This record gives sequence, structure tokens and C-alpha cells, in this order.
Amino acid sequence: MKVKIKKWNAVATWRWDIPDDDVCGICQVHFDGTCPACKYPGDDCSLLSGKCGHNFHMHCVVEWLKQDSSKGQCPMCRQKFEWGNEQPNETSVDTSRAPVVAQGTTGP
Repeated sequence: MKVKIKKWNAVATWRWDIPDDDVCGICQVHFDGTCPACKYPGDDCSLLSGKCGHNFHMHCVVEWLKQDSSKGQCPMCRQKFEWGNEQPNETSVDTSRAPVVAQGTTGP
């Protein structure tokens, strides 16, 4: 018996690499939800971590740090806030799992 596959639909999911019960330290919304500045979950609002280990929605922590009263400190532990692995507005791509697409040309 042979089976012919006519159509293939793949579904993928993702999640933040943080504990399931972790919430943004500023807006207190779960990271799978939306921060107050976003309309849809994951809508250009990435998760940012400080070197102190606290996690925040990008919009929340950027707005926090713009305030004079923040004094450049983490809103959770009041240490000087330093970005974890990357600065805001930078994009990093893990190419180790990216699909490889071969491009070729046809000759005469």
C-alpha cells in the first residue's frame, strides 16, 4: 500500500526560556500576554533580561529607564541596570537551526 501526501501543513510553537509563572517586573503581565504598549502578544515586544537576572517586556523597561526617577536602576533590585545578552533594538538570529536554502542558476 502506497500513500501519496498531497499537502503538508507544519505547525510550530515557541516560548520564552523563563519559568512559566514569571511576569514582567514592571507591568506584572505574563510574558505570553501583552504589555500595555502592545496590541497583540509578541507584537514587536521582546523579552529583555538584565545582568541582575530580572526579565521585562522591552517597552516596559525602556519606558522605565527613560524616567529620571529610575536613576538607571533595575525596578526589582535597584542595582544599576545593565542589559543581559543584547541591547534593545538589536536582533539576534540563531542560525544553527535555520533552514538552508540552496540557490542555483540554470545554464544554457
